[in-house]
Amino acid sequence: MSLMDILTIVVPSTLLWAAPLIFTALGGIFSERSGVVNIGLEGLMVVGAFTAIVFNLTFVGTFGNATPWVALVVAMIVGGVFSILHAVASITFRADHTVSGVAINLLATGLTLFLVKMIYDKGETGIIKESFSKIDIPILKDIPIIGEIFFQNTYWTSFLAIIVAVIAWYVVFKTPFGLRLRSVGEHPMAADTMGINVTKMRYLGVIISGALGGLGGAVYAQSITSNFSHATISGQGFMALAAMIFGKWHPLGALGAGIFFGLAQSISIIGSSLPFLKEIPSVYLLIAPYVLTILALTGFIGRADAPKASGTHYIKGSR
Repeated sequence: MSLMDILTIVVPSTLLWAAPLIFTALGGIFSERSGVVNIGLEGLMVVGAFTAIVFNLTFVGTFGNATPWVALVVAMIVGGVFSILHAVASITFRADHTVSGVAINLLATGLTLFLVKMIYDKGETGIIKESFSKIDIPILKDIPIIGEIFFQNTYWTSFLAIIVAVIAWYVVFKTPFGLRLRSVGEHPMAADTMGINVTKMRYLGVIISGALGGLGGAVYAQSITSNFSHATISGQGFMALAAMIFGKWHPLGALGAGIFFGLAQSISIIGSSLPFLKEIPSVYLLIAPYVLTILALTGFIGRADAPKASGTHYIKGSR
């Protein structure tokens, strides 16, 4: 197997697995840049995956080929609404952010499994008929070498994740909204003094986080698993959280970290078909993504500084 053959297998697979992590990590950035720690990314992905699959199964006859895309929008809305629970607990009632996030994870898993049982009378949904499938991107696929590696047998969602990461970078660092968001996460008292509504900005940060987390879960479910069960989202949200930290709370950093972890997950699946990995027992390939996650955080978390007011509460007029 030539290097070109290996790249045409590894690169599309890496981008496929990276996309859900990138979306969810970007959501975590919006929340934590506003000062609200969001451990509930796993739960938001669960809600997004559940919503997308149920919507897809229910409305495939109505929307046809467009069903997966419409399901993404619905999952974003539901994820945003669900995240309000975390916002109310951590911002309005000033609960511990970590405890609230863990509660979101537990609630999401329990609620979705209960609804699946109630709707389908079994522990998992059926397989969706319309999902995100491999495509060849016109014109770009004909570019020598690059076209074959990046634009053949790939997925639209992979490129959507990259585009959203660039947009998130622009919003966070180049717009007045992003400046206000970062100010309430760094020094809420100073932001309040300048007339910025700290509570409103933090609510917006958490809701955007919920929408992007729901999007990540919906992409994962509709492009990788094609159904929903208790094991559909199994650690993906925590890996996205690690990508956010590894990326130093920066959208482009999260993009790179998401691709890195996507590569690790991809290798765990396709490694047996690669000549230099096929002799390695499959169990080691399966645990590789989690080992790499631990090593990455061990090596970089000490040099990654979270927003200064992240995890803190703010009461207007307090000193």
